[in-house]
Order: sequence, then C-alpha cells, then structure tokens
Amino acid sequence: MSSLSDWRVPVSVQPRPDDYDYDLDAALNSIVAIRAQIPHDAFTAGVLGTERAGHGVLVRANGLVLTIGYLITEAETVWLQTNTGQIVAGHALAYDHETGFGLVQALGSLEVPPLPLGHSSDASVGEYVVVGGAGGRQRSVAARIVARQEFAGYWEYVLDDAIFTTPAHPHWGGAALLGPKGDLLGIGSLQLEQRRAPDVVQHINMIVPIDVLKPVLNDLLTQGRPNRPPRPWLGLYAAEIEDRVVIVGLAEGGPAQRADLRQGDIVLGVAGLSVVTLLALFRRIWSLGAAGIEVPFTVLRDGESIEVRVASGDRNAYLKKPRLH
Repeated sequence: MSSLSDWRVPVSVQPRPDDYDYDLDAALNSIVAIRAQIPHDAFTAGVLGTERAGHGVLVRANGLVLTIGYLITEAETVWLQTNTGQIVAGHALAYDHETGFGLVQALGSLEVPPLPLGHSSDASVGEYVVVGGAGGRQRSVAARIVARQEFAGYWEYVLDDAIFTTPAHPHWGGAALLGPKGDLLGIGSLQLEQRRAPDVVQHINMIVPIDVLKPVLNDLLTQGRPNRPPRPWLGLYAAEIEDRVVIVGLAEGGPAQRADLRQGDIVLGVAGLSVVTLLALFRRIWSLGAAGIEVPFTVLRDGESIEVRVASGDRNAYLKKPRLH
C-alpha cells in the first residue's frame, strides 16, 4: 500500500485547527485510506478498474468503515491504513446502489476513534466545512457548501438532495464531509465542473448526505443490502445533450445491450411518457416496478422512431460477491 505522503493539497486550502470549534486533528484521524483489488473478470473492472484507492471513515468502534461504494464493489481484497501508518485488512461488507454508500469491516483494530454521524439536513448553503482525506490536514480541504439540490448520475443514479462543496478535494472518493461540530455529514463521490460565467469554471465536489444512510444502515449490516425490492437496472449510460437524453454507453452484457438499445439512441419516451432529463428518465423507469419488469422505450435512431423493450435486471446479480478473508 502506497504511503499517505505521496500527495497533499495546496497549503492555501488546507484547514487550520484554530478555525474550528472542535479538535480537527482528532476528527481527521478517524479517516482511513482504502485500497481495493478487484478481479480482472469482475463486471465493473472495465469501467472502474481493478485497483481502486480512496478514503473511508471509521463510524463504529468495532471497526465499521463507511466509504463510497464504487471503491469496494466486487473487491477481492481490501486494505485500510490509518494516519499513523497502521495497515489492517478489511472485508467489503455491503454496497447500496441507491445511496452509493459502501461499508467495510476492519479485520483488526484500527486504534482510532469513530466519527459520530451528524444530521446532513441541518447543513446550510454557505456553511464552512472540511472535506477530509486520509493523512490529516495535508490531505484535507477547508471548503464551503455552495449548493444542495437533486443530482442524476449517468450510471442510473439519483440523489434527491445532494451536497456540493468548493474548493474541490483532488482525491474525493470516500472523503469525509465534516460539519461545524466535527461530525460526519456525508461522503465524497464526484468532482464536477460548475460554470459561473462563460469563461469561468469552478470545480466542486458532490457529497452523498449522511442522512440517506440511516434508514438502511441496519439492513446493510445484517443482510448486505437494503430490505426492499431492488430497482430495475438496465445497464445504460445516458447524458443530457441539447435538451435531449442520449444513450452514450452500454454495460457489456447488460439488459439494455441485450435488448439492442444502442449508443447514440435519443430517448423520446419511456412507457408512453416523454422524458427530456436524466431525472425524468430514471424516475420513470423506477416507477414501473421492481427489478425484472420490462421497460418499453421509444427512441430516435437514424432519424426514425422505434420501440425497444428492455427486460430489466437486478444490478447485484451481475456482481461478484465479496469473500471473507
């Protein structure tokens, strides 16, 4: 596992202990580095790679670490490293596709305190926060919340109330959003660009709010997944282009590819209703029922409107299950 000293954020954006009403260094010590190895034949290997690295947060004294799920999906081995350099093996315990959260169980003592879960609903736009990375202040960013709004990800993902912060953390995956009390308000998922003027682009992080974890946490711990019917998954990647939803990619061997949806298809409607945004597309698909239902598409292909029916699947059924060390 590579050293935590391999990178650092600019001094100008590092958080300073005197600016916060809590013990900043103690809170940052609850953040660990995560490195995961994924088999080459894993379903997600082609898109997410076979070597993944990011951060996680110890949230329970028994070694439970919260992270962003794409770091540990189909992981064969997981290693955790504390700010003191201690390295402990971990087990990929659960991944919730709807929230995006993942859980890792440390298989040894991490010897750091857990970070308490806060209430992300209390976080306000304009509030000063810390986006913390493994390795302490040198790997953390003094940030501000710049927006709270709906977010749709091209990989069939929606958050009703995502949190957006700036300046962006350069290694955002699994980074901890620390609130004014030093508690955990969310987990870093993405870096995006926000255009503030025709020639001014601001880099921001998208944070998954901690409140969406709380209703499913016990299910993830006991069953490895939420106790609810899985959403229909199609294995398509879509984008909004000139007020249209366009299929920009397909998961190899996924339901959409098998049904002959194609890259470049323009989605005109789903089950008889027009859709012009990613939010509308995914919510319409999910409104039809649980995984396994057939999803009727109307698409524009080569200037012609055609009908395509996709037999949806359960995303989990395509993934390798974690193995206990």
